[in-house]
Amino acid sequence: MAEQERRSYKSFTEVKETLSPAEERVERWRNTIGLFLGPIVAIILYSIPMPSLTYQAHTLAAIIGWVVVWWICEPIPIPMTALVGAVLCVLFGVAPAAKALGPFADPTIFLFLGSFILAEAMAVHGLDKRFAFGIMSLKWVGNSAGRLLFVYGAICAFISMWISNTATTAMMFPVGLGLVYAMADILAAKTGKPVDATRLRFGTGIMLMAAYSASAGGIGTPVGTPPNLIGMAMIEKFAHVKIPFFQWMLFAIPLLIIMYMLLFILLYALHKPELSVIEGSHEYVKAELKKLGKWTAGQRNALIAFMVAVVLWIIPGFLAVIYGATSAESKFYNTKLPEAIAALIAAALLFILPVNWKEREFTISWKQATKIDWGTLLLFGGGITLGNLMFETKLAEVIGKGLLGFSGATSMWGITFAAIVISILVSEATSNTAAANMCVPVMISLSIAAGVNPIPPAIGATLGASWGFMLPVSTPPNAIVYGSGMIPITKMIRAGAFFDVAGALVLWVGLRILLPLVGLA
Repeated sequence: MAEQERRSYKSFTEVKETLSPAEERVERWRNTIGLFLGPIVAIILYSIPMPSLTYQAHTLAAIIGWVVVWWICEPIPIPMTALVGAVLCVLFGVAPAAKALGPFADPTIFLFLGSFILAEAMAVHGLDKRFAFGIMSLKWVGNSAGRLLFVYGAICAFISMWISNTATTAMMFPVGLGLVYAMADILAAKTGKPVDATRLRFGTGIMLMAAYSASAGGIGTPVGTPPNLIGMAMIEKFAHVKIPFFQWMLFAIPLLIIMYMLLFILLYALHKPELSVIEGSHEYVKAELKKLGKWTAGQRNALIAFMVAVVLWIIPGFLAVIYGATSAESKFYNTKLPEAIAALIAAALLFILPVNWKEREFTISWKQATKIDWGTLLLFGGGITLGNLMFETKLAEVIGKGLLGFSGATSMWGITFAAIVISILVSEATSNTAAANMCVPVMISLSIAAGVNPIPPAIGATLGASWGFMLPVSTPPNAIVYGSGMIPITKMIRAGAFFDVAGALVLWVGLRILLPLVGLA
């Protein structure tokens, strides 16, 4: 098993061990209540007269009510709930099996698949750790606690642009622990008294930084986090606008930079380090880097495959700039090498590039490749199924018009702000992928009903889905760092609430400025 996976498993185990008896009871009741509440909500929704809906739309509304409750309460794993939703749609006549299960083979699923295999290869060969320790060992970082916090978070955000926020946090978690315990040792030496590392402000700050920067970093590229691909797929399907990889980065990277600067200022102010200088931290990082030894064949091969994917992903953006998005050159490239095919080409290279030709050992084995997060693939497929059926049965249109009347938002940017806020609130209660599946199609339909461009509201809902920071259950990264015992729940709620509010405002202002500049508003 890869080291990254061992770290991830250990972290989630620690989360369970860290929960107080009261918190465990709350989780148990949440799961139990949800198990029965889901079907009850479905029955209630099905029993309520809805003359404006067709039979299929009415039945779909009941099924979605069931699915949403189970996504929030998690009585069964979230990916399995996505499959249950598709099964119910077939059983109750909303759609035939081919239509309900077809989205599980959507091209975007294979973009996920290729990206996940690339990320697994990077973790298996330690390329991700080499990159992280390499940056943190730079002389500029030195032993400054502030610079360590800044660079540590920046590395988390950058890595999370290319691999999942969960894998990023699991990888950087032990690095952060090492820095915190180094500070505790220095404080103990200075005071002559034992220092509890779990009570250090610096420990709270660096643990929150690991989780928050990994989640925020995911917005930077289409493959950084599942909601991005969900939003892009739904925009292409329902708004008939394809957002190329490079065009997404043109507005997302500036947003990420602003968000990260805000995050650093917030966490440094709320959790000011006990010492401004951590003697020995630079040496600790360099020692960890030295342990990695020389570059291995596996690391070089993983880097080659990764760079192939990145180059193939950004070429359409350059073609659009040079020749125009509707040019023959751009259309030819997008037809022959869409993002999903580029990801699969890069993933295939991992099975071709050898690490030991004599033994016929290649960069990644199939056994290693199967360690990827298959649950996310299923969850994404189920989300597309429900989104498609919401539009085909016109359920999304009815919900959109209802929300339009309730919110009073009529302008494109008013709806965009509502989309961001609603998506953030939903993401606090369930996974970011589930939040995107729920919010994006509704916001597109709401925008169409209002007669405005649906792209900014859809992007707002997409980015808002990644902004769940208040609770350990909001995202896996939050759960991982909460397991360190260094983050009192009140401090996570406080920091998360500040970042949620600030994030909503910055996302809205940023999208208002940037989307017109890149031709999406």
